[in-house]
Amino acid sequence: MVLKIQNVTMYTGNGEKRLNTSIVVKGKTILATGEEADRLEADTVIDGSGKTVIPGLFDLHVHLGMDGVSDPFAQVAGDSPAISAYRHHVNAQKQLKSGVTSVRNLGSKWHIDLDYRNSIRDGLMSGPTVYGSGQALVMTGGHGYPFSTEADGEDGVRKATRDTLKAGADVIKLMATGGVMTPGVDPGSPQLSEKEMRAAVEEALHAGKTTAAHAQGTAGIQNAVRAGITTIEHGIFLDDETIDLMIKHDTVLVPTLAAPYYIVQHGESGGIPAHAVKKAVDCFHTHRESFQKALAAGVRIAAGTDAGTPFNVHGDFAKELELMQEYGMKVRDIIAAATSQAAKTLNVDRTVGTLEKGKSADFVLLDEDPESNISAFRQVHSVFKGGICVHESANKLEAVVG
Repeated sequence: MVLKIQNVTMYTGNGEKRLNTSIVVKGKTILATGEEADRLEADTVIDGSGKTVIPGLFDLHVHLGMDGVSDPFAQVAGDSPAISAYRHHVNAQKQLKSGVTSVRNLGSKWHIDLDYRNSIRDGLMSGPTVYGSGQALVMTGGHGYPFSTEADGEDGVRKATRDTLKAGADVIKLMATGGVMTPGVDPGSPQLSEKEMRAAVEEALHAGKTTAAHAQGTAGIQNAVRAGITTIEHGIFLDDETIDLMIKHDTVLVPTLAAPYYIVQHGESGGIPAHAVKKAVDCFHTHRESFQKALAAGVRIAAGTDAGTPFNVHGDFAKELELMQEYGMKVRDIIAAATSQAAKTLNVDRTVGTLEKGKSADFVLLDEDPESNISAFRQVHSVFKGGICVHESANKLEAVVG
């Protein structure tokens, strides 16, 4: 079956915007866009007047095993493997309905994200494409240790990396610094060393996989960048030297602006642990300034939310994009950060991430144009995954042919 949606505004994902154009899909694949699509006939033609089409969105930092409750670490500690698996599925469905067709899950106890990924891949259930890290790798007592794999020294981290790759991880997640949610650790303090992380990066590269580092403090960020890490998660304390180093190494920043935003907004009155609130408040303004400096300097940026942290619920990807605009990023660059840049970061840009002929038909129809209203990302009309409409609003579009 060939489907054509015409008369839409289109953001291709690579910075281009087209007006009054079309997209044609055959099976799971984009058959044509733009003028070529305008000319093609189709079995079903839908008038998309007033709608905007964008590539399927990527959230490059989620925790599907956390719901965004006030104390997600306590939630994880109390879950059985079965409950955690159910939680992964429910949260993934929320992501999909919001237009997020691909997620990078950066830390799940028992490697449940990897089994969940496989269940979607094998057709047992529908959901977004999942790129999983399994359990993150941390130093003994490091950030997130209760649901991560503790390893020390180059040999210890190398062995833990190999074990995680054996389990099927798409990406290796490393804790380069302390964090907000773990009691008794300082977000600014280095944890895994440069040499330890380099051992992990080497093993990941040998297996053709990417890496991600939770890195908030300056020294830890620099350690991770020099070690060859693919992405810096959070990047709260960035100075000029660190930014220059990231540009030199072509390191991608995944800022997760929504994570501290929600902790600061809700605070202890929302039931968030006091230690987490204090640390989030202390770094909130610095985080914003670091993002703005990185943006101005030309650091590669990809979008991720840290969904699952306090009040940072799945399905609210739009908040991250709104904050990116509020902090100075242009809408077309935001779309690229959430589509083409994200796909490049995962090394999957040959098949997804932009609206181009031959790529997977993952795309989203919005009721408004985000350049006119940034809240358009909340106005999701329909979501297509692999050419199949997996979510549609009550106000359905009518076929004009077929």
